[in-house]
Amino acid sequence: MSEAPPDGSIAGRAISDAPVETVFFGSGTFAVPILDALAAMGDVHVAAVVSAPDRPAGRKAILTPTPVTARARELNLPVMQPIRVRRPEALAELSAIGPELVVLADYGQLIPPVLLALPPRGFLNLHPSALPRHRGAAPIPATILAGDSRSAVTLMVVSEGMDEGPIVTTAPLAVRPDDTAPLLERRAAEVAAGLLRRALPEWLAGRLAATPQPTEGVTLTRPLRREDGLLDPRRPAAELERQVRAYQPWPGSYLELDTSAGNSRVDRLLVWSAAVAANQSGDGERVGNVAATESGGLALVTVDGRLELGTVQAAGGRRMDATDFRRGRPGIA
Repeated sequence: MSEAPPDGSIAGRAISDAPVETVFFGSGTFAVPILDALAAMGDVHVAAVVSAPDRPAGRKAILTPTPVTARARELNLPVMQPIRVRRPEALAELSAIGPELVVLADYGQLIPPVLLALPPRGFLNLHPSALPRHRGAAPIPATILAGDSRSAVTLMVVSEGMDEGPIVTTAPLAVRPDDTAPLLERRAAEVAAGLLRRALPEWLAGRLAATPQPTEGVTLTRPLRREDGLLDPRRPAAELERQVRAYQPWPGSYLELDTSAGNSRVDRLLVWSAAVAANQSGDGERVGNVAATESGGLALVTVDGRLELGTVQAAGGRRMDATDFRRGRPGIA
């Protein structure tokens, strides 16, 4: 943590004893514990919560609020849901609130410069990576996919660049060998909430200041696409095993199989768990084949070994062990 100016001010502005009028930006599940922490703090008053609009979900396309919107309504907090936060009507509404502070987590839209300049006490973001590593839209999947054993949650000042703003402080986040994206995100959210509870009073009291990010070690993530989930056997089995854990629940990991010779046809097989194993010596395995295992299950032959499938799911079906799946489709391997 770096020290703020000795006069106890932030960017030359005096500190007030009154609760700070605050707006929270967030949409996804990562942001919910952070909103809870912010709403419970005596230093601030949450004047509004900004989240993405309700969207259709499920087979019946039922209009569903974001996790943050649902939680804000439970807390009886005012909610704004602009389609684009840079639209004039959204900017006007936020300007009318006149927030002194903005806290953002997992919101999903870039913030226009006019909003970044609005709150005199800062526009802060909680990001689930050890910045500057894994900037961008998918830091949690990127952390698992890269095989990182350690990560962090970073409290930073939002800038116009993608997660390029100066860092206020960080908290460590351990990455476990069996972490899936939802599990790691859940722990990251709790770490982020604790970090905000500790650091925000210090920031508002002028005892913390932000420092520029390092210029070395920068990596950038992008939004995930459905096609990213295809398990490519030309990649090492260990990478594919990490992909299975990293790409849950979206975009998922899958194989495209032709099972027309069996009792039914499965074009896409979702893989929810997998393990790395060595190729079977002397059996002439070809990269890309789906082979039988000694236990009666299935394995994808990769460039350096086998990816043994654990829990799988056919399109429109239920999740099941790969052994049970193969038993119903004997011609698949």
